[in-house]
Amino acid sequence: MAAPRSDRSPWNWLLLIPIAIPLIPALYNTVEPRLFGIPLFYWLQLAFILLGVTATTVVYRMTRSRR
Repeated sequence: MAAPRSDRSPWNWLLLIPIAIPLIPALYNTVEPRLFGIPLFYWLQLAFILLGVTATTVVYRMTRSRR
C-alpha cells in the first residue's frame, strides 16, 4: 500500500500571487505607458501569464518528491 500523499507545503501559497495580482484593477486602469505601441492593458496581460507560469514552475520544482 502506498504512503498517504501530503500536499501541504508552504510553497503552495505562492500560487495565490498569480491569482490575486490580476484582480487589482488599479494596476491596468490606464492606457499609458505603451510598450512598442501596445497599450498597458495588453502587455500587462502577457506579463500576468509569465507570472503564473513562473509561480507554477517554482511550486512544482519545490514540492515534487525527491526519489
